[in-house]
Amino acid sequence: MSNQVIPDKYLDLLQKPCFANLATLMPDGRPQVTPVWCDFDGTYVVVNSAKGRQKDRNMRRDNRVALSIMDLQNPYRYLEIRGTVDEITEDGARDHIDKMAKKYMGVDKYPYSQPGEVRVLYKIRPEKTSSMG
Repeated sequence: MSNQVIPDKYLDLLQKPCFANLATLMPDGRPQVTPVWCDFDGTYVVVNSAKGRQKDRNMRRDNRVALSIMDLQNPYRYLEIRGTVDEITEDGARDHIDKMAKKYMGVDKYPYSQPGEVRVLYKIRPEKTSSMG
């Protein structure tokens, strides 16, 4: 399945090292927002985190999310993506965080791993977007 929701003219925001602000829902329905690194595989926006963090608990309980990605060169250009987490998996998550470290930090290995930390991938299916710029 290929993506038809994200406009082609904004795909660069998912390819460049632009931070995304990920909004998840707390148990009481209030939003919780975290800056994250993100990736795009042609179908899903992929976010990587550690098991047990607040966003991890939120996405396991309620798969509705939103991301806002701002262009670093032009902060008035942005893409907002609303969608659902279709898959949560640990498979490939360790390699993926190293890939993201290369993209965002220019290093081969993610330098902030903690002992016992379990990395997790969240595959977000874009359902609606809005954009500007």
